[in-house]
Amino acid sequence: RISISCLLPASWHFSISPVGCPRILNTTLRQIVVIGILAAAVSLLYYSLVVIRNKYGRAYRDKRFHRYLARVTDTEATDTNNPNLNYGIVVDCGSSGSRIFVYCWPRHNGNPHDLLDIKQMRDKNRKPVVMKIKPGISEFASSPEKVSDYISPLLSFAAEHVPRAKHKETPLYILCTAGMRILPESQQKAILEDLLTDIPVHFDFLFSDSHAEVISGKQEGVYAWIGINFVLGRFEHTDDEDEAIVEVHVPGSENKEAIFRKRTVGILDMGGVSTQIAYEVPKTVSFASSQQEEVAKNLLAEFNLGCDAHQTEHVYRVYVATFLGFGGNAARQRYEDSLFTSTVLKNRLLSRQTGMTSDSPYLDPCLPLDAQDEIQQNGQIMYLRGTGDFNLCREIIQPFMNKTNETQTSLNGVYQPAVHFQNSEFYGFSEFYYCTEDVLRMGGDYNAAKFTKAAKDYCATKWSVLRERFDRGLYASHADLHRLKYQCFKSAWMYEVFHSGFSFPVSYSNLKTALQVYDKEVQWTLGAILYRTRFLPLRDIQQENFRASHSHWRSFSFVYNHYLFFVCFLIVLLSILLYLLRLRRIHRRMLRNSSSTSLWIEEGLPPQKIAGPL
Repeated sequence: RISISCLLPASWHFSISPVGCPRILNTTLRQIVVIGILAAAVSLLYYSLVVIRNKYGRAYRDKRFHRYLARVTDTEATDTNNPNLNYGIVVDCGSSGSRIFVYCWPRHNGNPHDLLDIKQMRDKNRKPVVMKIKPGISEFASSPEKVSDYISPLLSFAAEHVPRAKHKETPLYILCTAGMRILPESQQKAILEDLLTDIPVHFDFLFSDSHAEVISGKQEGVYAWIGINFVLGRFEHTDDEDEAIVEVHVPGSENKEAIFRKRTVGILDMGGVSTQIAYEVPKTVSFASSQQEEVAKNLLAEFNLGCDAHQTEHVYRVYVATFLGFGGNAARQRYEDSLFTSTVLKNRLLSRQTGMTSDSPYLDPCLPLDAQDEIQQNGQIMYLRGTGDFNLCREIIQPFMNKTNETQTSLNGVYQPAVHFQNSEFYGFSEFYYCTEDVLRMGGDYNAAKFTKAAKDYCATKWSVLRERFDRGLYASHADLHRLKYQCFKSAWMYEVFHSGFSFPVSYSNLKTALQVYDKEVQWTLGAILYRTRFLPLRDIQQENFRASHSHWRSFSFVYNHYLFFVCFLIVLLSILLYLLRLRRIHRRMLRNSSSTSLWIEEGLPPQKIAGPL
């Protein structure tokens, strides 16, 4: 009887009798068994790896593709009883009013490469926690001592929604925009000083001197760019070959190798008064002159969204430019002013009365066919009648772009770094969306040829027909007669700003016009809270030394645990094989001894005794 014991990795004991080892278990069969066991082990290892990859690869893909859907359908009320939720408050003090936004996010996952997962807080009725008051904060320029009372209802509203236990760790940011920018610096300081003095007395939010300020148009544009790209998931890391990536030369590390990361999107926003453009500049920029370089410093923003200043994977260089007077309504006003001035001058020189009476109106190619309009200036009225000529309208408004012959410039001759048109993507908001969707019903993916054809057809359609279609409800619900009348002009203006002003080729196909992103209006305040809380993950990481020391391990702990499992499995398998080989050698020795004894018996001699233990 043969006894075998194994102490690694556990304690096993079993015995085999020679009778239990049949003759059929010869060398060839044992080799086949060993090979079979090895093949089974390899197959099991391969199968396990495939299953893990498919399971978690699919989970990653599902997370990547369905996370955005979750952002649309995630309208559940915020669980204020969750102790792991953090909160942040941003007050947008605009020119016409102030709005407060409350955001929340779960505890950071400990990976310094990831950003906070910030979402807008929702109340018990699943509505976003937002409140607006009027007038704008700039109205208190002459009585700054009343500002804290003015803003108090907003903060009380937020205090009711944020759990009381979280107030002291909830950052509050009061950021003032356009209305405050036009005030003298002394009045700005007086208003901010009143906020910084009185708010900590009545509210215990985390509110320091740097949390109340007047932000520039450049900062506002950067925040809007951050918000859009955050919602689109463009700051996440990817190993998916289908994802569009871009080669980036990180600012301040010109001597290092370029990195590859997700391609971010640029934004185009045309309001009523101004137009703004913002996009990432991944490559190091060059300048045509020193003056251009000086101008560029005010238009290029470099910032790190990562929680560690030494990590450069979230360093971005973004170009932001705002053009006052280039919004849809302001452009129409500039056009009408020029039209009135030039027509009056020509009438005086040529002794004509064009446009001065309704019987001899000025023929305006930027109005729909037979549409009538009036321009009133200095007590005079100029009568217009539309001819609906889209191409002629474009030609007339081209000089309003104020383009120069200098290279790398856009509207008003302002510096604009080159856009890599083959590997870029832009979203157009406000007037870019209204012009394509409200009347033409072609919002979404922009196609210059289709847009031009639709705009031409609209302009050439008689005003009576357009009114009939409007009465039948064939246009967007929020489209009104003002939109119908100036749609021809605004279509031409949008087209020229995009293609002539910003120099996008007519063949460019990566512009999406949108009112919302994933059914939500993305405010610049989302980008502001993300940027200003970017160092909070580092605080969470430092609180847990293990995570701080082993963040890389933690990121891949699942994979490493399975590697450890497979190593243990292979050790056990190797142990079994070694003892099987030992069994094989003992079995052979027994067979040889048995064969020798048989020979002695056949020759009639007593078998030789084998010396045994004393």
